[in-house]
Amino acid sequence: MKKAFIAFLLILALVASATPAPAYEASDADVACDVLLARPVGILAIVAGSAVFVVSLPFSLPTGSVPKVAQRMILDPVEFTFVRPVGNFDYQLGTWETGWTAKQ
Repeated sequence: MKKAFIAFLLILALVASATPAPAYEASDADVACDVLLARPVGILAIVAGSAVFVVSLPFSLPTGSVPKVAQRMILDPVEFTFVRPVGNFDYQLGTWETGWTAKQ
């Protein structure tokens, strides 16, 4: 009887603590700001990051940090600009898996 009561309390605690994840709803202002400002800035960040990446190659090649530098300088701006849903500014960068970032 005591084991059944403890099991019931554990199940009740698990059910009570579960909350549904709300779906992200982008407002019209978020979408407009994203399309008119954030995406063009993202394209500029891709161009600037690519230039910085090329300049950093002599320093990152000997240390073996090319994938990390490529992730920060090129892939994160590409993900922000082209992969992230429009109007979603809460998107976590680094969730897009590419050949450079695939977990093995």
